[in-house]
Amino acid sequence: MIFKAITTTLLAAFVLSGCQLLKAPEKPRETYEFSAPSFDGGVAGGTNAQLLVKLPTSLKAIDSERMILRPTPKIITYVAGAQWSDSVPRLVQAKLVEAFENTGSAGATAKPGDGLVIDFQLIPDIRRFEIIGGEAVIEVSIKLLSDKSGRVVASRIFTTSAATGGNQPENYVAAFDRAFSSFAEDVIAWTFRQV
Repeated sequence: MIFKAITTTLLAAFVLSGCQLLKAPEKPRETYEFSAPSFDGGVAGGTNAQLLVKLPTSLKAIDSERMILRPTPKIITYVAGAQWSDSVPRLVQAKLVEAFENTGSAGATAKPGDGLVIDFQLIPDIRRFEIIGGEAVIEVSIKLLSDKSGRVVASRIFTTSAATGGNQPENYVAAFDRAFSSFAEDVIAWTFRQV
């Protein structure tokens, strides 16, 4: 009787593990990036100051390669079959540095560890980076810190959005491209006015 119970238990465990092996693997996700603006027409203002863009802070849901889709303001889901090429904070940092460099009007812009003598630090906190209500929405709080005094010179919350025009990952990425371009242009113009 005991032998039969043990045999039945082992058989059930074997069948369950076999079912897990037969489970279809998850379909690979397409990988996307958004772009930094190129400023082909130039940019007003400029600075000789050397700028450091810190790695943005964010909530864990944003600190991911997954593309956030909000069916309602209180629910977070992710876009199926799509991901960013890196975590959102790392992409925002890299593309913001690239945008400053593309202006040709900044002394130098870098990330921590690049070895520059810094005049000012941009300290971003990403509050929103998501698709909601047919729009790509980006909201980032930025503090501009004087590296010499350690004091915050200015701070501002930047919010931009762009219509997706569809519900496919390609539509979402194109909308993020437009929203990020607008965001980066606003940040650069604001920074140049402060320094």
